[in-house]
Amino acid sequence: MFRTRFAPSPTGPLHLGHAFSAIRAFNAAQANDGSFHLRIDDLDQTRARPAWEDQIYTDLTWLGLSWDQHVRRQSECLNNYTDAIEKLGQMGLTYPCACSRSDIELAANAPQEGVPDFGPDGRIYPGTCRHRTIDEQTDQDSIRLNMQKAAQHIVEPIEYVNNGRIQILDPKHLVSHVGDVILRRRAMGAAYHLAVVVDDHLQAMSHVVRGKDLEDATQIHVLLQHLLGYKTPVYTHHRLIRDDTGKRLAKRNDARAIATYRDLGHSPQDIYAMIGLTPLGT
Repeated sequence: MFRTRFAPSPTGPLHLGHAFSAIRAFNAAQANDGSFHLRIDDLDQTRARPAWEDQIYTDLTWLGLSWDQHVRRQSECLNNYTDAIEKLGQMGLTYPCACSRSDIELAANAPQEGVPDFGPDGRIYPGTCRHRTIDEQTDQDSIRLNMQKAAQHIVEPIEYVNNGRIQILDPKHLVSHVGDVILRRRAMGAAYHLAVVVDDHLQAMSHVVRGKDLEDATQIHVLLQHLLGYKTPVYTHHRLIRDDTGKRLAKRNDARAIATYRDLGHSPQDIYAMIGLTPLGT
């Protein structure tokens, strides 16, 4: 069965970019007699607010979207992420990391020739704590994936579908251009890459519809799915909605918030027209 989802964070108002992504996923589910699910990405409890979550429901309902009754909140599923991290740890693929962002920036001041500075997880980690074992972990540590060891688990080509094309996971590229991604941040139950993979698996998502800004991160997700024994969904990465200067919309763009347009008297049909989509049944 075709199953897809929309997974916003309740850290600010939904904007036109969110509307585009949610509607694309909803329309795909409807066109394939499938189901559309809503998931709340509230792992960062320092920024998540109940009021923003309530507004997510209001905005999506106003746009004419409906979803499966059960809404998965990541903050309520921390044990699922812990189980996955422990499984990777038992495989010898994780290590604790005490480095702060400033530590990583300082290490990056002496880059190696031919090695990229940034990857899909941000600045590529220089491996400062890679020598540490999981037994040395403290409450102040993050947990990272040892990409060099993880890539060794790719013994046969791993294929996945992205935007209708078959792509093959490249273990050498994962090591050189992605690096040791964070699986769990300090004071949080999981980091995005681990959480989204576990969530999609437990919710049996067959298709993932999301923005092109996450396309490069898909290789991380496919690798984690392989390591954890999960099925890989079919991926579609759509264009991004940008402002008049060409910049991708962010939650600080309150002028493009769905609620702002609604308060100004715009209709849901106006929103569809602004983002170049057509409501189903029209």
